[in-house]
Amino acid sequence: MSGDKLSPLQWRILRILARVDPPFVLTGGAALAAVHLKVRPTRDLDLFWRDRTQLGDLPRIVHDLLRAEHLAVDTIQSAVTFHRLRVSDDTDTCVVDLVADHVPIVEAPVVVSTGPGRILVDGRQEILANKLCALLGRCELRDLQDVKALVASGADLDRALGDAPQKDGGFSALTLAWVLHGFPAKTLAGTLGLSEADAEELDRFRRSLIDRLLATSAPG
Repeated sequence: MSGDKLSPLQWRILRILARVDPPFVLTGGAALAAVHLKVRPTRDLDLFWRDRTQLGDLPRIVHDLLRAEHLAVDTIQSAVTFHRLRVSDDTDTCVVDLVADHVPIVEAPVVVSTGPGRILVDGRQEILANKLCALLGRCELRDLQDVKALVASGADLDRALGDAPQKDGGFSALTLAWVLHGFPAKTLAGTLGLSEADAEELDRFRRSLIDRLLATSAPG
């Protein structure tokens, strides 16, 4: 797709796996890189099968399809609801996460053409709610970057703050504000190669997000 940030290998994997039935939903950073924001690359593909409590035969099916197309496939981690693969061709490598997910969704996925086939891709509101939960759970710089970019693109932060507890019963705007208060976004941004101006802008967003979270948590 024009202007997207996925690699040729990532698109090749998606085209191959578009044949899987039932279909997966592409989510997370790859969904943002491919469709919604197209502002930063990602090394992973997050493929979710919704309304499932286990993956069943899906890892085997995925392995077989990829290997039939002459890709190297190695299992990194495997569990009932989660399977992580390393997929390689002659020039590149991609980590692919297969996830059985029965968490309620807040927005229906969109259909995206991959050329010969089609895949489902999570919408911006769905990803924003998930990213807020991810910030609380792991607080990584990429999640803060994605939340900032999603809000700038028009995603509704207030709605996402209301949606997040549906996805994670332990989500709390006040707790997220506390986590972000001690998060060294500017320092981390510098170590990862962001310019001083970009690092400062990201830190300003962190501070403004804290203010929004505290306002949300204030008694009515």
